[in-house]
Amino acid sequence: MRKNCNALSIISALLISLFIYVFYRSEETVVNEIMILILSFDRYIELKRAVTDAIPLGGPVVFSLPGGLWVFCVTTLSKNFFIKVSNFKVQIVRVPVFFAIGLEFCQLLHFTNGRFDLWDLVFYVSFWLLAAYPFRFHESEQNILSPFTIHGFTCLACFASVYLAHVIR
Repeated sequence: MRKNCNALSIISALLISLFIYVFYRSEETVVNEIMILILSFDRYIELKRAVTDAIPLGGPVVFSLPGGLWVFCVTTLSKNFFIKVSNFKVQIVRVPVFFAIGLEFCQLLHFTNGRFDLWDLVFYVSFWLLAAYPFRFHESEQNILSPFTIHGFTCLACFASVYLAHVIR
């Protein structure tokens, strides 16, 4: 039952993020470039305009919520995984929030595209706490790479999905 609830939460969060990216973010993101290839630029713009007129969103919902939802998803998926680096055992559950915050500071220092936003940090930490603590269960821990499972693949694929939000320049 709990796994079904987690799966539904993850799928819902990813679909909400995809919806926001497709209809409210730049046409230059990788995911929107794919949509344009599938639909054509004119049809995509027409559909985007219809959705944004019907459902006006703004501010933190458009620019910070998707990142927070991504942190929630990856944190939920990574709860029971670790990776060994030399003699250190790194709990993957801690990686999403540090990764997201690190990317935000890379934006602040202009190492990456984008703009530093305190709302992003608030959403990252809030959604990480929501995923990491209230629903801790004590299943056995597993190295994410050995043996390589569909659950591990899904977790790593969710990490890789960050690329879909990348802005092509």
